[in-house]
Amino acid sequence: MTIQSELRCAIDSATTLLAAAGIDSARYDAEELAAYLAGTERGRLPLLDSPDETFFDRYHAAIAARSRRVPLQHLTGTAAFGPLTLSVGPGVFVPRPETEAMLEWASSQRLDQTPAGPVIVDVCTGSGALGLALAQRWPDARVVAIDDSEAALDYARRNSAGTTVTLLCADVTDPGLLAELDGQVDLLVSNPPYVPDAAELEPEVGEHDPPRALFGGPDGMAVITSVVRLAGRWLRPGGLFAVEHDDTTSGQTCQLLCATGLFDDIVARMDLNGRPRFVTARRRSNDDEVRR
Repeated sequence: MTIQSELRCAIDSATTLLAAAGIDSARYDAEELAAYLAGTERGRLPLLDSPDETFFDRYHAAIAARSRRVPLQHLTGTAAFGPLTLSVGPGVFVPRPETEAMLEWASSQRLDQTPAGPVIVDVCTGSGALGLALAQRWPDARVVAIDDSEAALDYARRNSAGTTVTLLCADVTDPGLLAELDGQVDLLVSNPPYVPDAAELEPEVGEHDPPRALFGGPDGMAVITSVVRLAGRWLRPGGLFAVEHDDTTSGQTCQLLCATGLFDDIVARMDLNGRPRFVTARRRSNDDEVRR
């Protein structure tokens, strides 16, 4: 049997095993792990000459781990997010494609260009995904990325090496957090913990993402409420806000923003799968507030 035949047989067998384990992306994952272990790209597997002699042992071990629902990203150590490839692993939330819809919205906005550049804050940054992608979109921006987990920030530091993004370990539920940012921020984005406490999750999420990055209280709104409070303080008049939420709490998130009286242009938006996923808003000007 040739190397290519042996590799095809191994990938076919792995696909069958992963599908039996309930993994919808079985073929993709089987090929992605083969490419990772062979040091190539998935599309170049048919061109692979000869993997080293330990390849098939390592491949079978990786497939066995994936069949136990260890996340693919933990096995490869990376996750794709927008234009980025991020270092991830145990202890940090793995960024999801659903959040790319919020990134796309944020990247399409026109931020006021000042000599100092725009000020952007990423709250509950995790691996640094949103903050780093937005820093790439606006190279002259001051970007502050905040999380309360040192384990997550270890990954964010790795991912932000060589960039100007400022990382801060802080609790976003602290009502007095970073008072020096009051009225100074042009864009605030957040993918906070928002899963309702009783929700049932896939094993890759429930057993491997850190609980503090997932759960947001009985209805999933506890941290979102704190983030909205920060947005009301930090955003300059006309500043923009986007926050991700559970697909059951879009209405609650819109109502929360509306009830503050501080925001307009409140819009519920969908993710790439057509599910309600994030809400955007604009900070009212002082004149708007007076007229109300």
